[in-house]
This record gives sequence, structure tokens and C-alpha cells, in this order.
Amino acid sequence: MQVLFSPLSVIASASVPLEAGASDLPRFSAATFFTQWGIDPVPLVVSVWAAGLYLIGVRVLRSRGDAWPLGRTLAFVVGGMGSFYVATSSGLGAYDTTLLSVHMVQHMVLGMVVPLFLALGAPVTLALRTLPARPRAGLLVVLHSRLARVLTFAPLTLALYVASPWALYFTGWYEATLHSVFQHNMMHLHLVLVGSLFFWPLMGVDPLPGRIGYPARMMVVVLTLPFHAFLGITIMGQSTLIGGSWYPDLGRTLTWLPDPLDDQHTAGGILWSSGDLIGLVFFAVLFVQWVRSSMKEAAREDRRLDRLERLASSGEPD
Repeated sequence: MQVLFSPLSVIASASVPLEAGASDLPRFSAATFFTQWGIDPVPLVVSVWAAGLYLIGVRVLRSRGDAWPLGRTLAFVVGGMGSFYVATSSGLGAYDTTLLSVHMVQHMVLGMVVPLFLALGAPVTLALRTLPARPRAGLLVVLHSRLARVLTFAPLTLALYVASPWALYFTGWYEATLHSVFQHNMMHLHLVLVGSLFFWPLMGVDPLPGRIGYPARMMVVVLTLPFHAFLGITIMGQSTLIGGSWYPDLGRTLTWLPDPLDDQHTAGGILWSSGDLIGLVFFAVLFVQWVRSSMKEAAREDRRLDRLERLASSGEPD
């Protein structure tokens, strides 16, 4: 197992070229997912701090005798931060600058899977129930601010979500991330942030501004399906290499690498197929949430009607 970490790695990571750690990588296979792990300080710190703060909040809540669903804890800690750490520190992280196809798998996990589980974990609700009065008041001010309304405005978040990958792969942005560890880590965080801005108001249960009704949410999710297909097909049809000369230069050292253009076509196919598959999963999750919301609303209405009936039968004013 490959482990790369030192106390100075956070400082040095901004200047170390990514190709420095790729010269001795073995041929990519399913086994290397488990053997080529590294302790990257940025994903480690982000994952540990986020999961730790969440678990502290759960502990505070339960120490008061209040319940917190285990499913939400598992969603945030295991599904959300766990997926983030695996995507950036496992074999996916080791080969994400060596094979564009591996990077594309990582992209889909960071941009769709991680935001979904983070949203289902309801961390904002947990914070509102556990923070002291002054920080809680500050969080409420942020949630009701104009900036929060803008950042959760569905048409804007949809536009950001759709435009971001096009800007990443069809400008010099992606190539720049291949030459800098700092920019590469920022790209990972960017994918999670943009995905969260888009999916959190749609899938999450937190009290965020800009929430739209379930029919509109279903429509927005449906709109993302052709987007991934079109982007994937476009990448498959490209004759210009994404990343410039990066992958051909790596091939001079790593002789087992496939032809860069063939790997790029594979990456486009992964984006196309996995985008549709994950999009359908989102559609199913949203449908279940809609059904549960309708059932709760029906139960509330039944209780209201029962109360009115009891009042009418007893002759008391309502």
C-alpha cells in the first residue's frame, strides 16, 4: 500500500508537480483501487473535520435526550464524507491524473454522489438544533440573507451545474489542475460545492431558501439527464486531447498507459452512462421523498378533520 504524508506536505503540495508521484505507478486494475491508497492532507483534513463536527453535534443532541435519525448520520459521515475521502485518496485518487477515465469516475462521485449524501444528512438542521444561541442566530441570518436566496435559486444553480464541466474540460482549466496539486485539490472541492449548491435544495431536508415544489424538482432533475449524455458524447467525439500534452508525456514513462485518445473516449462514455444512471437514482430518491411528504400531509389533514369532527360532535366552538 502506498502512503504519502509528512508534516510539511500541506505546505509543499502547492508546488510539487503531480507527475512526480506517477512515474512508478503499476498498471491500473481493480486491485490497485485497494493497494494504491495515499494520505492526502487536504481530503483527510476536510473529511475528518466535517465528520467529526457532525458526530459532535449528534452527541450533543442525544445528551439532551433528543433523537436524531441514524440514517442521516450514516448518510453524512459514511455516504458523504466517506465517499469524498475514498474518491480522493484511494486508487481513484492515485490514478486521477494518469487516466482521464479514472478522473471521470472521480468526477461523478464528487459532483453527484457526495452532494446527495451530504444533503440527506441534514447538517444545517443538526447545527440549528445544537449550536449555542449566538452562533445559531448567525446561521439563521445567513440562511435568510439575500446571498443564500441567490445561491439556492434553482435556475442559477442549474446553470452553474451545467456550465461548470464545460468550462473545466474545454478551457485551460483542467490542464492547469494537472500541473498543480493545489489547483487539483481546489477542483475536487469545486465539484462538491457546485453539486451541493444544485442538489441540496432539491434533495435535502434542511430549511434552505429557494425550495421549490416537488413537481418542479422532478423536472429540474430530468433536465440534468440529457446534459450528461450530451457532454459525454461531445468528449467521445473530440479529436483534441483534454489536458494537452499531459497524457502523451506520461506515456513515455508509463508504457502500460492506453492511447490517450482511446482513454478519452472511454471517459466520455463513463460520463454519459454514469450520469444517466445516477440521475435516475436521484429521480427515485426525490420520488420517495415526494410520496413521504404527501403521506405526512395527508396524515396532518386527517388529524385536522378528526379534530373538527370531535369539536362539532361535542358542540364546542372551534
